[in-house]
Amino acid sequence: MSSANVESAIDPQALNAQVAHVTETEEDNRMFGFIVFLLSESVIFLSFFVGYIVYKTSASATDWFPAGFEGLEIKAPLINTIVLVSSSFVIYFAERCLHRENLWGFRLFWLLTMAMGSFFLYGQAVEWMSLPFGFKSGVFGGTFYLLTGFHGLHVLTGVLLQGIMLGRSFIPNNYAEGEYGVAATSLFWHFVDVIWIVLFLLIYLWQ
Repeated sequence: MSSANVESAIDPQALNAQVAHVTETEEDNRMFGFIVFLLSESVIFLSFFVGYIVYKTSASATDWFPAGFEGLEIKAPLINTIVLVSSSFVIYFAERCLHRENLWGFRLFWLLTMAMGSFFLYGQAVEWMSLPFGFKSGVFGGTFYLLTGFHGLHVLTGVLLQGIMLGRSFIPNNYAEGEYGVAATSLFWHFVDVIWIVLFLLIYLWQ
């Protein structure tokens, strides 16, 4: 068969459809794996939550907080909570812009999400430095720093992942064939926000 006949036997549209199907399947498999990873992270956080509840319910009011400490400040953590939870809506807008091939809109909202996450980390660092107790200050001190620190590590990871995705947006046609990295990073950020809502209710409101 001549090269002309070979070329005529190949349907470009069918070939493109097949490539698109393979790409979509790979992205679905990767997203499924990422969701399983988030579920495993949820189990870790759940074990911390259960431990915190068990310790708190079994301790007396005088033994729970470190000596001389009466309770956590609510105002600053509440502001941090509002900022972090609001960032979930901002990153959603960033995704919508990318779907519409509005790269500059995506970059703007994505960068704003990073700024809000960084603000949360800064607020948490300021709170830590102002607290009169440390990691070894009883069960409450240990569990407080363990829970907020482990969550803060996830927030930091999310901000770093967002930075990578933002940098990739400047590579020509990088997101033309798929947006798995953006979708996974966004899902991770929503997960981080939900976990913090539970933490805020347990640690700051239930005192």
